[in-house]
Amino acid sequence: MVSPGAVAAGTLPGMTVDPEALLAPLNSAQREAARAVTGPVVIHAGAGTGKTTVLTRRAAHAIATGAVRPERMLLVTFTEKAAGQLVARIATLGLPRVAARTFHSAALAQLRHFWPAHHDGTALPEILDSPFRIVGPLARRLPGGYRYTPAKDLVDEIGWARSRGLRPETYEAALGDREPPLKVDLFVGVFRDYERQKRRTNVIDFDDMLTLTADLLAEDAAAVAQVRGRYTWFCVDEYQDTSPLQQRLLDLWLGDRRDVCVVGDEDQTIYTFSGASSRFLTGFTERYPDATVVHLVENHRSTPEVLGLANRLIAAGGRTKGLIATRPPGPAPTIVAHPGEEAELASITSAMRGLRQGGTPWQEMAVLVRLNAQLPPIEDALRAAEIPFRVRGQRFFERPEIRDAVATIRRRPPAAAGSALRDAVAALLEQRLGMGDDATGAGGEAKERQAALASFLAMVDRLVAADPAGDADALLADLDRRKRVEADTGEGGVELATLHRAKGLEWDAVFLPGLEEGSLPVAQASGDPAAVEEERRLLYVGITRARRVLALSWATQRTSTQGRSTTRKPSRFLLELQPRAARPPASAPRPRSMPAAGSPTDVADKGGEMFAALREWRLGRARSDAKPPYVIAHDATLLEIESRLPRTEAELRRVPGMGPVKVETYGAEILAVVAAARARADDA
Repeated sequence: MVSPGAVAAGTLPGMTVDPEALLAPLNSAQREAARAVTGPVVIHAGAGTGKTTVLTRRAAHAIATGAVRPERMLLVTFTEKAAGQLVARIATLGLPRVAARTFHSAALAQLRHFWPAHHDGTALPEILDSPFRIVGPLARRLPGGYRYTPAKDLVDEIGWARSRGLRPETYEAALGDREPPLKVDLFVGVFRDYERQKRRTNVIDFDDMLTLTADLLAEDAAAVAQVRGRYTWFCVDEYQDTSPLQQRLLDLWLGDRRDVCVVGDEDQTIYTFSGASSRFLTGFTERYPDATVVHLVENHRSTPEVLGLANRLIAAGGRTKGLIATRPPGPAPTIVAHPGEEAELASITSAMRGLRQGGTPWQEMAVLVRLNAQLPPIEDALRAAEIPFRVRGQRFFERPEIRDAVATIRRRPPAAAGSALRDAVAALLEQRLGMGDDATGAGGEAKERQAALASFLAMVDRLVAADPAGDADALLADLDRRKRVEADTGEGGVELATLHRAKGLEWDAVFLPGLEEGSLPVAQASGDPAAVEEERRLLYVGITRARRVLALSWATQRTSTQGRSTTRKPSRFLLELQPRAARPPASAPRPRSMPAAGSPTDVADKGGEMFAALREWRLGRARSDAKPPYVIAHDATLLEIESRLPRTEAELRRVPGMGPVKVETYGAEILAVVAAARARADDA
């Protein structure tokens, strides 16, 4: 280890590393970034542009030229894995070990060091291993229809609030247009009870690591001076995912120093649900007008054809950035409409076999979806085609609602077979697990939960189709077999993952199925421009995971939760991906295979008098509540109400887009509008 005073102008004593040789493999923009080793620097690094190479070479160049002592350097990463990779890669360049940590691990080290002095010598409280340990029981005690609210949605919402420095008493005032996972007063109660239980049991959670450290440094001048003396040179990776609380901590570490570099890509901001915000990245030059700004746009991962699709998607969202390919041309990406989900899956497995015969290893292929619950039919198709696969992240049969579903059937096996068995299972899922009690906008995990239960019921449908005489014993045996097979998936197969879990990864061939309205963008996002743009960024992440082969698809028919075949529309993003010259003129009828799905005009044109009355009610309520109309109910939800004509709140809860929160808030008024419209129709 080099001593603290060993660095002067030039390289470290005894080092043979040539600073300029470190930059030799880099292109001109990368070299510009690596040479900018002092002062504020912002690097806008597009997907596949060699961001990690630039980070390591820049840090190494700063050390080799004497710009900073290695022990004064702090590299802040998004994950511990990324931190380890940065340290290892710098070490391979023959340079000293540097500190690379996440915000949480760096904060925890500082908190442990300073805590005893502020608390009469006592040690830091125990770290809560999981917030679910406290939130789970609180969720189970929720009243009525709220008892099916997933604990994960409550944990995520608490995390979102904490990332903004909110407390239970300040939460509601800061909500704006954000819709909590359940009624505000109930959520505030959960939030308050969670904080109270932590204090009672003397534990702190991950968010406390940041909050308590920031508060301590803000109040203790000696402590913050010590930290600032330890670290003088900062580099923050994945800066587009920084939360307000993390930014507050970074500001405290920095003080009035200016040796900070931030690296990120606003087009890959996909974690706003947890409090992340790209505004710190996009607004960096407002804070530092003299900052060095570098744009990395030369993509070393994907073919020109793949990048052409990615660039069109981003341009359609109003951005001007375009990635430039450095790889040779490859096959054109495909966008295919299939008559049904079985045809879509058959096409995917056939394409995979063709790629394998052409020399592409199974592990260089991936299927990426929006929701975890979309994976089981894909698993079935790959299993039937004898294609090995592995599931990244949580497996289907590990999900709590699926474990509950199997346990429910085991405890109360229906005395039925065939289609009657399917109906009996559906009734159990509705009565015991709240299947169909969907609340659009009530939380991402609520959507996942409903989709998972729908996939589970689809498994029952397939068993009934294959064995019309199959009973509950046969069903449970089939479910046990599926669970064993899923658990036995190896490491060398096709990767199955959600788009969120795919970030930072890449494959030779990527398949993106199920690109339909309601799936991508998900139903909760429809009508919320900010949420739709986040869905666009998710698709962008999926597209830019592919090196050579990219296949996008959708199905015109899928099986609903109720077991009925439903007509689907292609995702609105698919129309945007067509070359501009191929798009129909605005005055021409849109092609049936590629409509501008879900546009407000298209939806409004389908409604009748009741729909108009519901929209008029919504507008008045929006004005009185000072909310955008879509926050109260989307047009698609009002159309469903007109179609279903609910008479009771229980019937209204079964309308997609409604749910306990909205029914409790607006149910009586909506039912009154429906009843009045029915009466007018009867009189006519």
